Amino acid sequence: MATAAGEISGAIRDEDADRSRATRALQALNFFMADMQAGIGPFLGVFLQQRGWTAGPIGTVMTVGGVAGMVMTVPAGAMIDATEKKRLIVIVTGICTVMASFLILLSQSGWVVTVSQVATAIAGAAIGPAVTGMTLGIVRQRGFNAQNGRNQAWNHAGNMVGAGLSGWLGWRFGMPAIFYLAAAFGLLAILCVLSIPERAIDHDAARGLETKGEDADAAGAAQGFRALLDNRPMLILAAALACFHLGNGAMLPLYGLAVVGAGKGNPALFTATTVMVAQGVMVITSLLAMRMAAGRGYWLVLLISFAALPLRGALAGSFIEHWGVWPVQALDGIGAGLQSVAVPGLVACLLDGTGRVNVGQGAVMTVQGVGASLSPAIGGWLAQALGYRVAFYVLGSFALASLALWIGFAAVLRPACAGAREEQAA
Repeated sequence: MATAAGEISGAIRDEDADRSRATRALQALNFFMADMQAGIGPFLGVFLQQRGWTAGPIGTVMTVGGVAGMVMTVPAGAMIDATEKKRLIVIVTGICTVMASFLILLSQSGWVVTVSQVATAIAGAAIGPAVTGMTLGIVRQRGFNAQNGRNQAWNHAGNMVGAGLSGWLGWRFGMPAIFYLAAAFGLLAILCVLSIPERAIDHDAARGLETKGEDADAAGAAQGFRALLDNRPMLILAAALACFHLGNGAMLPLYGLAVVGAGKGNPALFTATTVMVAQGVMVITSLLAMRMAAGRGYWLVLLISFAALPLRGALAGSFIEHWGVWPVQALDGIGAGLQSVAVPGLVACLLDGTGRVNVGQGAVMTVQGVGASLSPAIGGWLAQALGYRVAFYVLGSFALASLALWIGFAAVLRPACAGAREEQAA
């Protein structure tokens, strides 16, 4: 009897140790994975601008990549729900992203840049749901809101540090140095993935089929894909996010192009500043979002995030100055930082028990990706035809539709968005 009790106690200690090690590795992974998700991200526009590209073609290439990523998010989510090789997916996509970014160093021809952006976008479509699935599988539904908040804070901190280093390296050694930094971050991210114990991941919980007492026999019984279409709050969420990202997607690269094009900032340093300001704010807002969701639910968190974009567009259009990066990008940090916690958490709550959590994450990413992928092309051509100021005003106005949806359907959304608060109280 004593021996059996000791074995059980030892097993529990081992499980707790694995979970603790896995959560630390998850946070480190989120710190280094930014360049795996987006390659050189906002530095791409300035890099191409220096090599003779204009705003329209730059926006179009970014849109092609966005469309490719959008198309792949649902299949990627379905694959992540079905596979127990989530760590391998992150490793393979990380390697592909780094290699795709290096292609641009070899050639800046249209087809090479397009292929690179398509590859980067497809990899990014898989990495996000894979990390979300691993997180849910390690901490389960009850611990997801808190751990996802910590993950996002570390991710934004990594973005901020990476942008600062990129700006300094680009200023000191030229823009190509940024590609080598991205490769280093990618390698460190892969090492973090390998340090996550495979046995710490419950793959049923990772897809929203956590076993609970009498429901244990239902593990593995995933619902059909119609569970997504029948979920009205998730459809409203996806539509609101699509409108938001239609305006938000082009703001950061376009503001960098506007200020640098006006000769009011060093290309590498200014672009780094735009990222660092936003990501620094996101570190704080992601932690606040975690607490707000636990206390008030997700509805208020997302309402504030949607309200940030119209004000951001008005400021960007009014002040195309080097100092304008502070208010413009601080508002980006508020909007995107709140959403980085609230959206995955809300989707996980809405689809808990369906076995389709990661497909749902991919589906929401797809719909919001429609907006994000069209945004650079719309913003780029608006800027080229009517000027940057008009482009920023128009882009900022798209979030008014998000606010109308979120407030108009509040009666439906508020109960659905209370999931994090209920989990906290359980």
